[in-house]
Amino acid sequence: MGQVKIVTDSTADLSQEQVNKYGIKVVPITVNFGSESYSDGVDLTAEEFFSKLTTGSELPKTSQPSPEMFRIAYDEVGSEDDIIFSVHVSGKLSGTLNSAEIASKMAKSKVIPIDTKTASQGIGLSVLVAAEAARREMKEDEIIAITEKSVTETFSVFAVDTLEYLQRNGRIGKAASLLGSLLQIKPILYADSEGMVAPYDKVRGRSLVVPTLVGAALKNVSPDNPVNVSVVHTMAEESAEKLLEELKKEYNIKNLHVGMVGPAIGAHIGPGAVAVMIQPSFETMLDSING
Repeated sequence: MGQVKIVTDSTADLSQEQVNKYGIKVVPITVNFGSESYSDGVDLTAEEFFSKLTTGSELPKTSQPSPEMFRIAYDEVGSEDDIIFSVHVSGKLSGTLNSAEIASKMAKSKVIPIDTKTASQGIGLSVLVAAEAARREMKEDEIIAITEKSVTETFSVFAVDTLEYLQRNGRIGKAASLLGSLLQIKPILYADSEGMVAPYDKVRGRSLVVPTLVGAALKNVSPDNPVNVSVVHTMAEESAEKLLEELKKEYNIKNLHVGMVGPAIGAHIGPGAVAVMIQPSFETMLDSING
């Protein structure tokens, strides 16, 4: 009888603690500053990345892992009897999922690629749901069901300081309508059901960012049941702390992660961003599936 293994990519912004708890394999995105190449989270930390971003003259570019990188990762973690859940950044935002799908046909294990239709810890929440289901030794179809439930139930909303980075990297999608906004307008964006970056709202000044993010969370994920929450930021620790403080007033938070967005996502949203990713707790989603 084989085991269930979990693979993701570094855009999930998982903490080392989360990775270690479940033995998750993370395949790094490549970050390029001119002629210098780095592996996200391997030889470039979030802090080092943002230091380079804010002091350097060149904007970084990112490239997804190759199918061969995924094949090697799959064969490292899994044998012929194992099943690998490969959980990734939105296929509409990156070619990473496509690389994983190509590699899944070459791996010795059975690989099930999953599109989370989001980014950063929005991915991470679904990765952890799959990992928890595997830890509980749930059956393959049950793991698929609750991971897919996690994908549809996770709400990711974020405020960026500027649209410059999304625009330059071509990841702006439906949010292009927000370009040319007046000074001090802060765009509030979210990952829509198609996995695109879309406009949610726009506010004038930083003071309205946190209340708007909390309001968006409350509108999309009920406070009546326990929730899993990730609050992440790009060099905006004070905003992240305020956001968490307000979320704690509204929600019974079962699992919480607070941290920095890594280089792979940070390259596209720039410094000064803050985000909340929220979903019902594992037990709540399981009860919903079981009726």
